[in-house]
Amino acid sequence: MKKVEASALKTLGILGGGQLAEMISKAAKRLGFKVAILAQSPDSPAAKLADQLFIGSFNNRAALFSIADVCDVLTLENEFVDSQLLADLEQAGYCVYPSSSCLALIQDKFLQKRELSQQGIPVPRFAEVSGLKEAVFAFQKWGGRGVVIKKRRNAYDGRGNAAAFSEGEIKKAWELLKGDSEPLYIEEFCPFEKELAVIVSVSRKNEAAVYPVAETIQENHVCRAVLVPAAADKEISDRASEIARKAVEGIGGVGSMGVELFLQKDGEILVNEISPRVHNSGHYTIEACESSQFENHVRGVFGLPLGSSALKEKAAAMVNLLGVKKGDGTPEGLDEAKAVLGASVHIYGKKESFPGRKMGHVTALGENSAQALKTAQQAAALIRFGARSTLSS
Repeated sequence: MKKVEASALKTLGILGGGQLAEMISKAAKRLGFKVAILAQSPDSPAAKLADQLFIGSFNNRAALFSIADVCDVLTLENEFVDSQLLADLEQAGYCVYPSSSCLALIQDKFLQKRELSQQGIPVPRFAEVSGLKEAVFAFQKWGGRGVVIKKRRNAYDGRGNAAAFSEGEIKKAWELLKGDSEPLYIEEFCPFEKELAVIVSVSRKNEAAVYPVAETIQENHVCRAVLVPAAADKEISDRASEIARKAVEGIGGVGSMGVELFLQKDGEILVNEISPRVHNSGHYTIEACESSQFENHVRGVFGLPLGSSALKEKAAAMVNLLGVKKGDGTPEGLDEAKAVLGASVHIYGKKESFPGRKMGHVTALGENSAQALKTAQQAAALIRFGARSTLSS
């Protein structure tokens, strides 16, 4: 199959069938496109929306080429697809966004940091380490003020990271992350004041849309809530937006991507990481913005003009619905939550709940983010998953 012009594109292929694929699919269908999905299970959240459904691993070469044959553009909902397989698809003439080269830079977090640093994007101090002695040396070199040992690949939501504030803790972190067999790298610990996030959408025709700067509230290394706009002065917000845009454009991103940043107490802004896909911190955009991150992702990969990223109202908040106990994924209290005025409830339809798993989210709009958060939390507190599962607000 050869690459075709945007005017002839009709089917979007999505590698992965989770909630992100589901929300991308809804946006694609509203724009008049068909959707083909490669999911690991027919029970995956996005499977019910597929015009053509393929079951298999998104790291299986045959499965990738099978779905590619029925699509005009392929995209992905996670960063765990083998970038070399994407390169093989591109070599065969298929259209893939983000590109294999972009994904290869992002999915290895050490390479991601190195590329950003080389382009002048501010990041925490970092170093490649091949052994425990090198990790301890970096800790000492940086003044012994704390470090974070991180897996270079396949880490998310705090999994694959471990903070250390002494040489003994570095040894424990190294063992926990299996440093003798897993490739790791080290970063200087950032005592940030706030965690910020910016969604940046880039078209294959190099148009960019930058969404409002959001503040993310973490709980056990998982995003619990998002407040928009972040409580920061205009100079900081403008600088965060510019850094995020340059970071995504600098790694050749196409589609919607999430940029996570640290705001230091002295006002310095550092990029924590980029996600090469639509991002949890941008779910609020479905109700809150003129065009959601999902719509602009579809527009971007098809080369269509991007929609406005402006807020419809002054502020918004999003609360993630997280599993607490292992159990049935069927939501209880959903009718009561939907009765909360101003709350928009999204349930992902996952069959099983377990601690920290994202089962859905609630968005609310308001005059300010505190007001919106109160409404979203009120609805979120009413929802629980499984007979033995509860949700803390």
